[in-house]
Amino acid sequence: MQAINAGDTAFILLCTALVCMMTPALALFYGGLVRQRDMLSIMIQNFICMGVVGLIWVFGGFSLAFGPDIGGVIGSIVPYFGMYHVGIEPNPEYAPNVPFIMVFAYQMMFAIITPALMTGAFVGRFRFGAYLCFIALWTIVVYLPAAHWIWGGGFLAKLGVVDFAGGIVIHTAAGFSALATAKYLGKRKLPAGVSESEPASLPLVALGAGLLWFGWFGFNAGGAYAADALAAYAFTNTMLAGSIAMLVWMFWEWRERGRASFSGILVGAVTGLATITPAAGYVEPMAALLIGAVGATCCYFAKYVQQWLKVDDTLEVWRAHGVGGMTGAILIGVTASSHINSVTAGIGQLGVQLLAVVIVATYASAVTFILLKVLDVFGVLRVSDDIQMKGLDETLYGEDAYNLWNMDRTLPK
Repeated sequence: MQAINAGDTAFILLCTALVCMMTPALALFYGGLVRQRDMLSIMIQNFICMGVVGLIWVFGGFSLAFGPDIGGVIGSIVPYFGMYHVGIEPNPEYAPNVPFIMVFAYQMMFAIITPALMTGAFVGRFRFGAYLCFIALWTIVVYLPAAHWIWGGGFLAKLGVVDFAGGIVIHTAAGFSALATAKYLGKRKLPAGVSESEPASLPLVALGAGLLWFGWFGFNAGGAYAADALAAYAFTNTMLAGSIAMLVWMFWEWRERGRASFSGILVGAVTGLATITPAAGYVEPMAALLIGAVGATCCYFAKYVQQWLKVDDTLEVWRAHGVGGMTGAILIGVTASSHINSVTAGIGQLGVQLLAVVIVATYASAVTFILLKVLDVFGVLRVSDDIQMKGLDETLYGEDAYNLWNMDRTLPK
């Protein structure tokens, strides 16, 4: 049995817990941004991923993503199905100093939050039963192959594509799938006089954003699988990119609207965090500042592309995550430093990064659309216009975000 490093193991335990926390944090972030009557519906869509995807990960998911490569396309389902051969002995292929079961657990948290990211795009439109089927199938046919292609030794990894913590595997795949889903489900039906952007609670958004930022340190630094210099760089780069992105987003918003907004700077920070995710372990801190600034700019002005596409992406998941992850992944080819990791910027690296982004974005969009078409044959995916106007919380779940125990509340809905 290979030696287990106690410090590295403790570090990955902490990072795993931090990434786990990001799914509830995302629920708070999204929940505060939507109408009060839809808060619980989006929060339950986030939380339920912890159950559905967690079971998939145990029964074949981890094996399909990280099992022995089959033709560069998918991993073998046999070796790790039901956590067989997933124990405390380290696997030198992934993390030589920590128990293999911690690689399993850490990567499980990534798999859980990825479909949860999409929920912000189709707020108030998706039937819950259909949604459960959708995220289960999407995880199997979109996320697991993409994870294997880059992280599990698949064909993109063999081409030299790198993605430190999920800019392509997570953010690009989820962002473009969210765009396809929002397009398929169509525009929301809102009551007369109700604004499309009517956040229920900005303090809740701030709490969610703060917890997301906190968890993102584990999200990115944990990719080193060791408490070492590489983790320190990833940690620092995460902070710097989020910081400058917040300011850059505020600048563009202030320039355009004549004032800054609290929701804007929070969303801006998230775009920077998403953009640095693929590059966190490959670039110098000064490059992280550049990546955060470019990422926030690209995400901000992507709204014109979204308007041109006429897609009702409620919380603009494609802009923040799809465009952010894509931008950061491509910028690896421009800013990567061999002093940080084994990747050097150059035309070759830029080319394979761009190729990977195009392949994953195209695959995720196409397969998501096909999946939705198939599911729609077996039952309606979209709730009725009447339910959309009333809100999903009381209609589908029989609960209210601010009146769980029939408390006397007079908050506007």
